[in-house]
Amino acid sequence: MSAGEKAKAKTEQAKGAAKEATGKVLGNDRLVAEGEADKMAGDARETKEHTKDAFKDTFKR
Repeated sequence: MSAGEKAKAKTEQAKGAAKEATGKVLGNDRLVAEGEADKMAGDARETKEHTKDAFKDTFKR
């Protein structure tokens, strides 16, 4: 996984967690939903990078 993509994924996940927590504290359902969406985007980016790495390792000979 490239360091830049890994950092982007972790940043999105952290941003999403912060938004979600803030939304829960404030009782703001929209902010909670945005936070969950940001976390999912970070998870998807991380999964994509893990998949790319697995293919690189598989076909590396």
